[in-house]
Amino acid sequence: MRPISIPQSVLKYNKNSELLKSAIPEIVQNFRKLYSKTPEISIIIPAYNEEENILKTLYSLSRTNTNHNLEVIVVNNNSKDKTEELIKLCGVICVNEIRQGITIARNSGLAIARGKYVINADADTIYPESWIDDMISPLISNLDIALTYGRFSFIPLEKTSRFLYFLFEYMADFNRVINKSFKEEALNVYGFNSACRRQQCLDVDGFNHPDGTNEDGWLAMKLRDKGFGKLHWMTKERSIVWTTDRKILIDGGFKKATISRIKKYIS
Repeated sequence: MRPISIPQSVLKYNKNSELLKSAIPEIVQNFRKLYSKTPEISIIIPAYNEEENILKTLYSLSRTNTNHNLEVIVVNNNSKDKTEELIKLCGVICVNEIRQGITIARNSGLAIARGKYVINADADTIYPESWIDDMISPLISNLDIALTYGRFSFIPLEKTSRFLYFLFEYMADFNRVINKSFKEEALNVYGFNSACRRQQCLDVDGFNHPDGTNEDGWLAMKLRDKGFGKLHWMTKERSIVWTTDRKILIDGGFKKATISRIKKYIS
């Protein structure tokens, strides 16, 4: 079952940057408890002009409930606002990458990551407390799994109602089942909600991909085709992540996205 409305556990982080600045001391303290110079897990977050969102993401990650130690690497990709300043105030690792692009940013984080496992996240997404362990556990317990990917829901930025996105997300889930069973499962993988083993990522040339493809799904295909294992869809409701509908708005809005999804079903 998917949530129709945004849970209170998410709304407490979904505030503007000015309000969340008061939580920075808590964020720093939380990350100190999780941090290790020899981490098991590296969380990599590309960020470009995310002054308004980065504190939501880091605050939610700092409250994770895990027995694993970790590091958080935020790759500041030429931000012109206060993104870099906020990253550093939160006490996480900040990498300044002057070459523009999501693929370059993810590879820059991967290059310095020290964890055995890498979790890919984004700077406009809120992560539940159980997310890290639920994403990593399949990789730890099953060497035949190369990559895990999870479920997500949308936080509307403008006029689209949460109920419409609730229906849209069920349509998207159905499409993922079709991809997994009959088409190409790697199409289901998104960079803000996936995990894999660091060394295996390096062995397949990281996030590099051909023109006309995406870095996240292509990495999944490379890992699988290299023989490192299958892809695993982590479907636990408690670990649904919450991301803004910014990309849908950029691509033309909710109506266009829905029509595009229906066309995929028909074809």
